[in-house]
Amino acid sequence: MLVVISPAKRLNWTERDIPVTAPAFQEDAVRLAKTARSLTLRDLRALMNLSPELARLNRDRFRDFAADPDPKAVRPAVLAFAGDTYQGLDAPSLDADERGWAQAHLRILSGLYGLLRPFDAIQPYRLEMGSRLKTRRGATLYAYWRDQIAKVLNAEAKGLDTNFLINCASQEYFGAVDHAALKLRVVTPQFLEDRGGQPKTVSFFAKRARGAMARFVIQNRLTDSAALTEFDMGGYAFSPELSVPDRPVFVRPYPEP
Repeated sequence: MLVVISPAKRLNWTERDIPVTAPAFQEDAVRLAKTARSLTLRDLRALMNLSPELARLNRDRFRDFAADPDPKAVRPAVLAFAGDTYQGLDAPSLDADERGWAQAHLRILSGLYGLLRPFDAIQPYRLEMGSRLKTRRGATLYAYWRDQIAKVLNAEAKGLDTNFLINCASQEYFGAVDHAALKLRVVTPQFLEDRGGQPKTVSFFAKRARGAMARFVIQNRLTDSAALTEFDMGGYAFSPELSVPDRPVFVRPYPEP
């Protein structure tokens, strides 16, 4: 099966002595970076609701974005992203065999790169999928990517002989996958915190749990979505009462301080 996750705003640019691969949509990333490079600081701030400091940082990143970057200027995507999902995934602790399986089965949705394998080389950037960046294809990144991401996922799933896609991405990012073009059965796990008998989603914990679920799939080499119900990392347990087909729900007691 394939698993998709979201990227992260926060980056960890620690140097890694790990071979990298070329992103499938490198040319598109260069094109989008060039478009973003033309924006003023005010435009960048408005585009992603950035502080003046972050706007300057990302202006410089887009300015320095290269079509053929120096190997020292890139990092493996799954090790460069450092948000909550990636804390749950904990990719640095995966062994060599697990990393190899992840490279074939795990994908990262990206506003700039479209779709990344874990060890694809990325340059530092920030460009949320929900950004209203105007390009020749439309007024948003959703319009830019259209059905391209879905087509690649279909092809990769066919190569793996699977029709399952485990969606551990946020709504913002999975919204870039054209559902009409996607030929896969999508399974979207939900993670709830139970406090006083009223389970609810807590964004911080849900993001980390989605990364942990991706790790669970990788470490157990899952091929059947039914096996997802065995997930118990972080104290979560499958709730058949709250689950519906293709939307398994996992609940745990609310973690008190």
